[in-house]
Amino acid sequence: MSRKFRARLRAPTVPPLPMPPPSPPRGPAPFHVLAKPIGARCNLECRYCFYLEKESALYPDAGVPRMSEATLERFVRDYIAAQPGDEVAFAWQGGEPTLLGVDFFERAVELQRRYGAGRRVTNALQTNGTLLDDRWGEFLAREKFLVGLSIDGPRQMHDPYRVDRGGRPTWEKVIEGLRVLKRHAVQFNTLTVLHRRNARHPVEVYEFLREHGSGFMQFIPLVERRPEPAEVARGLDYGAPRSAGGALVPEDRLEKAMAPECAPPGVVGDFLIGVFDLWVKRDVGRVFVQTFDVALSAWMGLGAPLCIFQETCGRALAIEHNGDVYACDHFVYPEHRLGNVHATSLAEIGHGAAAERFGAAKADLPKKCRECPVRFVCNGDCPKHRFVAAGAGEPGISYLCPSYLRFFTHIGPAMEQMAALLRAGRPAADIMQTGFGRAKTRA
Repeated sequence: MSRKFRARLRAPTVPPLPMPPPSPPRGPAPFHVLAKPIGARCNLECRYCFYLEKESALYPDAGVPRMSEATLERFVRDYIAAQPGDEVAFAWQGGEPTLLGVDFFERAVELQRRYGAGRRVTNALQTNGTLLDDRWGEFLAREKFLVGLSIDGPRQMHDPYRVDRGGRPTWEKVIEGLRVLKRHAVQFNTLTVLHRRNARHPVEVYEFLREHGSGFMQFIPLVERRPEPAEVARGLDYGAPRSAGGALVPEDRLEKAMAPECAPPGVVGDFLIGVFDLWVKRDVGRVFVQTFDVALSAWMGLGAPLCIFQETCGRALAIEHNGDVYACDHFVYPEHRLGNVHATSLAEIGHGAAAERFGAAKADLPKKCRECPVRFVCNGDCPKHRFVAAGAGEPGISYLCPSYLRFFTHIGPAMEQMAALLRAGRPAADIMQTGFGRAKTRA
């Protein structure tokens, strides 16, 4: 969700629709690349992590993964050159990227300045927060990094799953990292995985994040299957994602098919409703929840600006430490490798036929999705989650379908009212002055 759109939620002067068309791009449509400069290497061993498996399974002979100077320069140069607009957004993730040290990112910023050619370059860094200290805080503040801090709520909800390599809890260290960010006035979001331990406690989780200074929240449902025999043979801890036409799970076998840390299918919807009912009465324009921002954009007729809810995907790639580029961060498997930046330019990879085919496949939906009243905002969810059987000969539906159907139906009246306020030139936050509360949002 862009800063401009967030500003429209609270700004006192908002131009009515229709919005002016965007400036024409300088080239092909932009694409995003999530950089994994340290691969899957991490100092934690979260019990639900889908990515940790790849530290040994994907590149077994790589030793300690680390993006080389040559690969970093090629990536920075090519990524900036491939973007058509005036702003270029870098995103750094892992594993745990802070294991690379501040020096690596200082070099990345130097390269961005060298190749930026007057463009506005921004950086976002996702971290578990346990290694942050004052040197990190000074650097992140100076270079205006946006930090995504992973924290799953209060101690009793965070510690059971988010443990270090020795199985020890990490909540205290994360809170200390949060203090570093606040002490240095670093802009940060919180990223909270919704799992079996916290998904039944929406108000407690939301209030905890709010009280600890998070004004921007992302809630990420945990959706991981148990491994199939062939995947166990490949050394994978959890089931690989399935594209349309892959192995599907009947609804009556879902409980046995899912990783034990996952919340049941409908619980995520209840969590989002619980947070929304509190937010819509008190915090619109003050606290920003990614799923709510995305929904309002869709109700405004602007489409969903988050890949999992878009009609097609393929514009959010991932680059590994050695320069390999994959179609998506959730599909870092050999069959979805698009190329390597040392052999092919990033622009050619990002606009290539393989990336286009991968993205277009998302639009293949079963009848249940095509006829769904909230399809305009959900669009079948992420292909990674579509492994629930929908009928003979039909592609799969998302594990989260019951949650999203209930949630988006529930918030519909409030979204319509906020969209009407924006069209009238008023901030969406004015909904809090109308007495719009739990009774009116109840589906």
